[in-house]
Amino acid sequence: MGFDLATAQKVLDSQPFSRLLGARITAFGDGAAVLEVAVRDELRQQNGFLHGGVLAYAADNALTFAGGAALGPGVLTGGFSIQYVRPATGTTLIARAVVVHGGRRQAVCRCDLFVADAVGAETLCAVAQGTVLTAGAPQGADGTAGAP
Repeated sequence: MGFDLATAQKVLDSQPFSRLLGARITAFGDGAAVLEVAVRDELRQQNGFLHGGVLAYAADNALTFAGGAALGPGVLTGGFSIQYVRPATGTTLIARAVVVHGGRRQAVCRCDLFVADAVGAETLCAVAQGTVLTAGAPQGADGTAGAP
């Protein structure tokens, strides 16, 4: 099975937390990935903004999927940092990640996080950077090789 957009979505769907958030991969390949989450009330903090933990989740997964698009399946986040630049208000969170430098066993990736409003206008709300590492071929619960 090739590691393409459909496979990436299956990997994302295999993560219970990603299913809980309703996350979806909308682009994948060539060292890049886009992850989206529909904003709903349960994901907001007390001031009505999208919770920072949801942004961090989206950055983490988008960075790892971008790294996996460059390094192949079987990768893990080695670490990342995130800077929140403005409160996230809108209807859709969009995390766009790209590999900025890749090697055989690791990739340094950047992620820009936007919120889109009801008409699709996007506003930058956070930026993240991280390192994605190969982890060999971890075994999944069904005995098959894992992916990001």
